[in-house]
Amino acid sequence: MKYLLNIIFVFISVSVALSQVHPYYQSINFNLTGDLLKNQLSNLISSTHQNKLNYTSSASVDTWDLIKNSDVVTNNSSKVLLIYGYNDNDASVENDRTRNKSLSCHTGPCYGLWNREHVYPKSLASPNLSTNFPSAGTDVHNLRACDYSTNSNRSNKKFDNGSGNSSSNNQGNWYPGDEWRGDVARIIMYMFVRYQNQCEPGNVGVGTQLYSPNGDMPDIFLEWNVSDPVSEFEELRNDEISNVQGNRNPFIDNPYLATLIWDGPIAEDKWPSVNSSEDGVFNKIYPKINYSSLGLKVEKLDLTQFVSIEVINVNGHRNLISRETSIETKNLSSGIYLIKVNMKNDFYLFKVFID
Repeated sequence: MKYLLNIIFVFISVSVALSQVHPYYQSINFNLTGDLLKNQLSNLISSTHQNKLNYTSSASVDTWDLIKNSDVVTNNSSKVLLIYGYNDNDASVENDRTRNKSLSCHTGPCYGLWNREHVYPKSLASPNLSTNFPSAGTDVHNLRACDYSTNSNRSNKKFDNGSGNSSSNNQGNWYPGDEWRGDVARIIMYMFVRYQNQCEPGNVGVGTQLYSPNGDMPDIFLEWNVSDPVSEFEELRNDEISNVQGNRNPFIDNPYLATLIWDGPIAEDKWPSVNSSEDGVFNKIYPKINYSSLGLKVEKLDLTQFVSIEVINVNGHRNLISRETSIETKNLSSGIYLIKVNMKNDFYLFKVFID
């Protein structure tokens, strides 16, 4: 018989997060997970993408115009932030992290200038991402300011693990750099949810696909989404693009949406509990876990707010999930697990050791 050796109660509420759920998502049912949630988000970001830009145009706002606003350095609107860049203070211009936004490359030669990087490469999509007309190839959520030479060096290389600064590896794949791996992951997630079959993540990311139930999201992107949290630059960029295109990148607004859809390591949940009581969520009775040979049962909680219970291993993989308040654990291996109790507007975590 398995028995509980130790339970450490850990209470985590999204009431400590930095922001409320964005009104943009008012139509989304966040009690859903997996493909059901992904499809709702896909419908939202597709239907609200009402202004599809020309790649280059002298007659209207084009992708150049938007990137020169969306990619500016925080607190310095004269410069753009260059994806994959990391050093403004050495002799090389190819690894510059920032550059004057006026130094954009429209006709050659382009050395020392910046251009538009398709993070999801045009040639790896099926069909290819066209820039000849407003389409997936001109979606600025996928376009980043980048040094011209670095953009050429990256070319259409697939993303792969690494460490430190951006570079190609021995397998001919591309590591975007520690600073940019989360940005890349959230862009690839957006492109998949927005364009579905055309921009499958497996075509652009190297490695296993063990986390996601359908095997449709490479583990590398779920891990990068956690290891490189959303930056202020990403948030401001998302706002600027939304103001022009009309749609948003949900995984910048809340990286935890990736966990709800594809499992994997638990990403940051940026949305707090919406609770009208004076003391907020702390006014509630904490749930209690009872453990027996039959499994886990959650008690002492408001059943009208209960959504699900999950068993998550130390690697962040969701082993079990139940929409009931009990869950059978007899087939689990011995070890430490997180028991996550999902409520409508918050959640609780219990750390358990099962022998």
